[in-house]
Amino acid sequence: MMNSTILRAASLALMQLFSTLIATQAFSPFPPPTIRISRTLPNKLAPTTRLASTSQDEASFLDTLTQGYQTFQTARSQGYDFKQSVAIAIAGQYDEQAVQSKIQTHIDSAPCVLFTWEASPACKKAIRYLDVAGAKYKVVRLDDPWSEGNPMRAELGKRVGRSSVPCIFIGGEYVGGFDGGVGEKSPGILEMAFKGTLRERLAEVGAL
Repeated sequence: MMNSTILRAASLALMQLFSTLIATQAFSPFPPPTIRISRTLPNKLAPTTRLASTSQDEASFLDTLTQGYQTFQTARSQGYDFKQSVAIAIAGQYDEQAVQSKIQTHIDSAPCVLFTWEASPACKKAIRYLDVAGAKYKVVRLDDPWSEGNPMRAELGKRVGRSSVPCIFIGGEYVGGFDGGVGEKSPGILEMAFKGTLRERLAEVGAL
């Protein structure tokens, strides 16, 4: 029997995490319990399928979920907002310095760099706007694979104060996402385009 306290914590974690994942189009790294499929052919009857999950599978799933919830709670206690805390919980355990170094390498590798999810409407719009502007840019997908992208998303959120995608850098500086950012210097490329500063900024760093 599973401890009732753990079950309550797990249920709360599920509600908090998955509601946000749906809203942000993220995928959870918490795998469901392994499902074992066995087929039998009794006499001349058609094949039957039996689904079963072992107690070990359930325990592993619960342990992963509980660890994610604890990570979420720790992030919240450190002052991160709800969305960033979810990103940190999704990322799981990773080498922060190694991920930060990887992010910086990507940022330094091109005058304009976008960290994206392929299915994100905002990411698609950002790429379309940059194409219209005639920009040269590099796309770093955070969903290919998720196991590498989720830690980068968590660290990007810590770095710029916003965990949404796309996360865009021009000339090594964060300029926001597509239609939002965290301040006057990083309002997002949509506002920059309306103000007439997008092409100017791209030209300055050799991205046109």
